Amino acid sequence: MLVHTLFDLLAWISAALFGPWVARHWLAGAIARRTPFSDPHYFIALALGALMGAILFGTLNLNLAGRLTPGHSIAGAIVGGIIAVEIFKWRSGIRGSTGLAFVAPLALGIAVGRFGCFFAGLPDYTYGTPTDLPWGVDFGDGIKRHPVQLYESAAMLLFLAVFLREVARRSELFLRHGFYLFVGWYGVQRFGWEFLKPYPKLLGPLNVFHLICILMLAYSIVMIGRDRELHPAR
Repeated sequence: MLVHTLFDLLAWISAALFGPWVARHWLAGAIARRTPFSDPHYFIALALGALMGAILFGTLNLNLAGRLTPGHSIAGAIVGGIIAVEIFKWRSGIRGSTGLAFVAPLALGIAVGRFGCFFAGLPDYTYGTPTDLPWGVDFGDGIKRHPVQLYESAAMLLFLAVFLREVARRSELFLRHGFYLFVGWYGVQRFGWEFLKPYPKLLGPLNVFHLICILMLAYSIVMIGRDRELHPAR
């Protein structure tokens, strides 16, 4: 699917360019300067965790649907990256959040990447369930479906706008807990959209990504609470 690959590349490029710009102009003084050159082990752990999570959960979902082919998933990548970085931080004695610099590029990258899923159509297996709503999209099989890819893209752009507005205002909530808020928001909005997808169920009405989203929201809540204990409000 060439169109998906092109949008994936665009997502990576836009995130790579946007991240440093936001860090320089919006987050100056709020984050520690961490680069692949200054802290290579951190980024190696992040990259390996994200890659393993993306492939593991993406492939699992496809296999459960009877599609015995490798896959990848952004939700899996986020969870895998979180697990790997939290293990790295624990072993290195690092306390507190280190993800603030990744919030804006991740939100933008996801929003752009979902357009690739949308234009890839039915073969991508990210389409929604049938709908009679006027904005339903026919991906070529004569059935109008929820454009859940665009729903998620819009949700992430909304979060990005709120995030940038709040960091511009030097909101302590977003500057201190921005990454955890991002994870929680991603989990909540993705949980809702999963009810509009034809994925196989694992637990009652819930599919594998529902369960991942629950874990993401729980992580967000726990880490914000823990961070508040480490840095009590003044």
